[in-house]
Amino acid sequence: MPMITNIVIAGLGGQGIVKASDILAEAALRAGFDVKKSELHGMSQRGGSVTSDVRYGHPEHSPVLSPVLSPMVPPGEAHVLLVLEPTQVEVTRALLHPDGLLIGPEVIEPGALKNRKSVNVAMLGALSTALEISEQAWTQAIQANLAEKLHALNAQAFALGRACGPGRVGRLTTQALPC
Repeated sequence: MPMITNIVIAGLGGQGIVKASDILAEAALRAGFDVKKSELHGMSQRGGSVTSDVRYGHPEHSPVLSPVLSPMVPPGEAHVLLVLEPTQVEVTRALLHPDGLLIGPEVIEPGALKNRKSVNVAMLGALSTALEISEQAWTQAIQANLAEKLHALNAQAFALGRACGPGRVGRLTTQALPC
């Protein structure tokens, strides 16, 4: 990944887009990165579009105190576009860098999860295979951002996503890759 990594998470209200970006931002922070995050809520409580930008980089690789000066990912600059809703793939594709990685909702097989509400964490599991953030940092971030009663369910979802990642997510593409 480059000096600053730009990730956009997109979907619809109620899919856990903001929670997924909170987990990603915390995992990157726990891994020692400088992190900035922003959210754009459409009619999120009514199933409208929601996007969240997460940008991170190593402080020692920057001539300034913080390598990430803005939380917003410029159009066409997302290194990774993580999309939880099929209808949002084309809506948000312009955010993706030409050599960027699109992780679409097809990565997780329908019915593979015990609870569809944990699809956001499963998608983070798939994403995690393409990033330089330790599994320990991810686990700690998931536990810090979710109620204790949800830890086991989401640990399973994250593991499922990680199992879907290798060979499917680890290469640059603009095609959604099924698990």
